[in-house]
Amino acid sequence: MITRKRLAAAVCGLLVTLTGLTGGLSAAPAWADDGASEPAAKESPKVELVLDVSGSMRTRDIDGQSRMAAAKQAFNEVLDAVPQDVRLGIRTLGADYPGEDRKRGCKDTRQLYPVGPLDRTEAKTAVATLTPTGWTPIGPALLGAAEDLEGGDATRRIVLITDGEDTCAPLDPCEVAREIAAKGIHLTIDTLGLVPDAKTRAQLICIAEATGGTYTSVQHTDELSERVSQLVDRAAKPTVKPVATRGTDRCDGAPVLTPGLYSDREEFGQHRWYRVELLPGQELRAAVSVAADRAVNRDYGVMLRASTLAGRELVRGEAAGDGRTDVISTGLRHPKPEGDGADADGADGDGKPAAETVCLRVSNSFSAPANVKTAPGMPVELSIAVVDAPADADDTAFFGLGRGWWFLAVLAAAGFLAGLLWGWVSRWRVTVWRTN
Repeated sequence: MITRKRLAAAVCGLLVTLTGLTGGLSAAPAWADDGASEPAAKESPKVELVLDVSGSMRTRDIDGQSRMAAAKQAFNEVLDAVPQDVRLGIRTLGADYPGEDRKRGCKDTRQLYPVGPLDRTEAKTAVATLTPTGWTPIGPALLGAAEDLEGGDATRRIVLITDGEDTCAPLDPCEVAREIAAKGIHLTIDTLGLVPDAKTRAQLICIAEATGGTYTSVQHTDELSERVSQLVDRAAKPTVKPVATRGTDRCDGAPVLTPGLYSDREEFGQHRWYRVELLPGQELRAAVSVAADRAVNRDYGVMLRASTLAGRELVRGEAAGDGRTDVISTGLRHPKPEGDGADADGADGDGKPAAETVCLRVSNSFSAPANVKTAPGMPVELSIAVVDAPADADDTAFFGLGRGWWFLAVLAAAGFLAGLLWGWVSRWRVTVWRTN
């Protein structure tokens, strides 16, 4: 008969066994430093969020609430997720002067929270006190933010969030952004437009492009918090600047891309071709993103297709969108098995492994209203990686789990043992019931 003590011991033994098995699968070995010198500490990145608090932020058209309420909600979520090593500040524009004096209104920008280590409670409290008030001095706010971020060699990023174009010309914010870029201080400005009209969109795109930043149109609160969080995270991580390239209208003569990140532009409904050379035993991993930097019709898609020079399709990746985001992405993987080449053993006439030319075609199904310009094309970002393919496909694929089939075996064993244990418990309970 199984006693309660034996049952408890069996359960504990099973848990210890499973913990040891799964721990052995997932644990990674650690090595001592052995006295190696530590690299110099990298300076923490700086980010300043520039928030429009002008009177138009009272408009109630984002998820049933005002633009200001949506911004505050997004800020609370973003502040909770800021990485520890990011020094963050907040600057406002149009938050203090409600009058009609244009000269005073165009000076209405101030630093709400200083750039530095983040006290989340203090920053949230400062944002909670904001009320939509005055003008939209974007140019002066950008100049002020650039001064806030001065000093040191850290990564610097301004994230501008506004619902309208600047109201303080002739200080053109696009020219201000160009002046900031010309200083060579490696400061990037990203812009987010809250339910933007055509003029606001054009101005924000110009500001972002002047410093190599990004523009995003925002229609919903979750989009705002997600995008700002992404941009703050991007400041904390090293980024690779895309290399400008130009695809062609056919594979023959298309640019040959080596591993790296590339940028191009593609008009509505256009195909762009690129080439990648792949040796036997290598695997191509490619991804593409197309950004709708202007007003487009709902329902669109992007396709990345890999084929041979003769036109035989190898693999494709595709994705569809419905207007909720300005960027759509897809990717693909294509391995070149060992032995593929000019000769049976995968070598050319000189005994070297034969390369395969893979043709990559980027296609989109974007369309736009009649009044929207199609030139220049939409921004395209293409990522190319070439890695050693697995020597044995069985080592990397087992019911779609890769090397995770070991974990599947552990789960199966755990289920079997749990079933046995439950059977023993059931028999013990029946025995006890009958004896009573």
